[in-house]
This record gives sequence, C-alpha cells and structure tokens, in this order.
Amino acid sequence: MAVRVTIFDDNKRLLDSLSVLIDGSPGFQMAGIFENCNNLISDIERTQPDVILMDIEMPGINGIEAVKMVKHRFPKMNVMMQTAFENDENVFAAICAGASGYILKNTPPSKILECIIEVYQGGSPMSPSVARKVLGFLQQPKPDEKKETTVENYNLSAREKEILACLVKGMSYKMIAEQCNITYETVRSHMKNIYEKLHVAA
Repeated sequence: MAVRVTIFDDNKRLLDSLSVLIDGSPGFQMAGIFENCNNLISDIERTQPDVILMDIEMPGINGIEAVKMVKHRFPKMNVMMQTAFENDENVFAAICAGASGYILKNTPPSKILECIIEVYQGGSPMSPSVARKVLGFLQQPKPDEKKETTVENYNLSAREKEILACLVKGMSYKMIAEQCNITYETVRSHMKNIYEKLHVAA
C-alpha cells in the first residue's frame, strides 16, 4: 500500500517538484497539496494522509501553529517539517510543537523519500544541520532565563546527546549504530525519545 503524503507549502515551484517526486516514486501517493493552512483540519480529513510535509513560513497560519493544531486534533498524525530556515528558534519551536521529523528544503530527493518512510514507520529523522542547531540550542541558556537552562533540563541521556552529535557529523543511523556499538533499531528508538523529550519541554 502506498504512503499517502499531503503537503502544506506556499512555494509553488517546490510543491510542483515534490508532487512529481512523490507521485513518480513507487510506494508513494500524493494525497493533497495546499498553499496555506487556512482550512487545515478539513484538508487533512479530506486527503487522509499518512505523512504531512509542513513548511514553516506560510501566510496566515504558520507551520508551527499548524503542527500544534494537527497534533491536538490528530495526536498520532506524522508531521515532518520542511523549511529553508535553519535558525534556532524555528527549529526548536517546531520540534517542541510536536513535529515528528525536521529536514531542510535543500535535502536531496532520495533522502526526502527516505525521511518520509522513516516518519511513516514511526521514526524521527533530523538532517545534520538541524541536529547541530538543536544541540546548540539545548546547550545554550535562553537570554531571558537563568543559566541552569541547559541540555540537562530536557533529561537527555548521555547516549542521546552522543547520537545528536553523530547526526551533526552527517552520520546515517547505520553509521551511528556501528560507532556506538548498538543496533539500528536502538538508534531509531533513541531519536524518538529525543523528540518526545523535546515535545514535553514545550
């Protein structure tokens, strides 16, 4: 059965290319394409996606607010953020809002499909530059908060921090498994835990 994908993005050129990529790839089906989130809930109910690709910067309801709405109405829905922006605030806010994965728009097509499958199967993909931002954000106190606001506050284990650091280096789950002497499934489990801990931190 094909993985149904619905995309919310106001970049028409990107929408067209993603649509061609998804519909032209075996095992995938384009369920719906929308340039804004104004009718978010009804669009999702109508297209019945397995995975949602969500842009952050959109007119009206932005992607971060949209993710919160999706997770409130459809708690088990898989939402993967896709954005051109790497700034810390957006990355962290989107993950805390409940995103299941986070990749950049310049991610190669084959990797995008790989990440969609990963999210569909319950995984939590994160591109290297995003992992770098998350790690950096967690380790830096926010300007308006006390110095104690560090990665420890999110209860990330030493192993989870190690896996984030490996992602920063561009390592695949398989490479991380070999480096850390753990199984591929254990890496996936750690990534899911990292996302869940960040969701709770929101």
